[in-house]
Amino acid sequence: MSNFARMKITVSVINDLVTDQRVHKVCTTLSQNGQDVKLVGRKFRKSETVNRIYRTDRMRLFFNTSFFFYAEYNIRLFFYLLFDKTDLYLSNDTDTLIANYLASRIRRKPLVFDAHEMFPEVPEVVDRKFLRLFWTKIEDWIFPRLKYSYTVCQSIATVYNNKYHLNMQVVRNIPFAGQLPVSQPPFDAKGKKILLYQGAVNVGRGIEWIIDAMPYLNDFIFYVVGDGDITGKLKDKVNNLNLNDRVVFTGRVPFEKLSAYTECADIGVNLLENRGLNYYYSLPNRIFDYIRKNVPVLASDFPEVRNIVAHYNIGKLVDNTDPLFLANAVKQLIAQGKNDAGFSAANAELTWENESKTLLRIIEQASTTCIVSTTPKRCKGLL
Repeated sequence: MSNFARMKITVSVINDLVTDQRVHKVCTTLSQNGQDVKLVGRKFRKSETVNRIYRTDRMRLFFNTSFFFYAEYNIRLFFYLLFDKTDLYLSNDTDTLIANYLASRIRRKPLVFDAHEMFPEVPEVVDRKFLRLFWTKIEDWIFPRLKYSYTVCQSIATVYNNKYHLNMQVVRNIPFAGQLPVSQPPFDAKGKKILLYQGAVNVGRGIEWIIDAMPYLNDFIFYVVGDGDITGKLKDKVNNLNLNDRVVFTGRVPFEKLSAYTECADIGVNLLENRGLNYYYSLPNRIFDYIRKNVPVLASDFPEVRNIVAHYNIGKLVDNTDPLFLANAVKQLIAQGKNDAGFSAANAELTWENESKTLLRIIEQASTTCIVSTTPKRCKGLL
């Protein structure tokens, strides 16, 4: 348990909460350590119900795409936070930071920032000059004023620390310790081996590279667990290649049910295009989900992923996207079998319980900027 006083902590994120494992782990850890946590996000027309050990609140928006969406969400979030009875704000990603920063300044409450990625470098932004400039300016304005912050890997922390003279810490996207119970398999592979990609189906995720390799992988089925901007385009590609029986799109799966899919896989895929520093330095939670289920990883040879996959010898790193090359890499990975010792070491060392110690230390440090009691609170030295 934490040794700092109980606080009301308002956590905000721009998604609908259903598939966000990282934020759920953060909120669960804070709740289990005695904090009164509320998670705020948005709600789509088809968003599933969420039932958590902490409070949740989701806003419906008029806009769900384009710059108007970001503007509407931050305006509405700002007023929500401004009148919310809270002791500390925890902002997730740059797209929630404007509202959190302004509310924290006006109400003189501490602000903690979690950078899930390098937002101006995400593929959806990096090639759009105006959007990239806008989010870069937001970071230029607010980041130097951040006192408490953390991110998903050391490479991103180093970039931001050097650029803005921060002390950004690292809390990686690692699952809780221990294997989840074996679940009923959600699909029948009909005797074939399973290639699995899980996560957002967006540009630059390398999913089409595996689809192109499938004609050379007759003994495999490729399951794409997730949804996103290019799902329709990929389905058309699969149809044109007559691969509908061997490439399966499941749609979005709540993270509570995701491990049932992961444990069926023979190989977990994490192929990314080098579309900016965000992907190049990424360390997706799918890597750790694969590890937790002892699933060998086929991944792009990028620094942070290399540090995990190569260190524990639990997969294969590639830097060639030719379909035949990838097909042969898949076959080689199957042929070499699992490195049980590597998975055992990885699962013993890579746990959320270890990572969350940094999170709790940051929250405790931020809490000392407020006098938390039954009397009105006075906060100083916030930013």
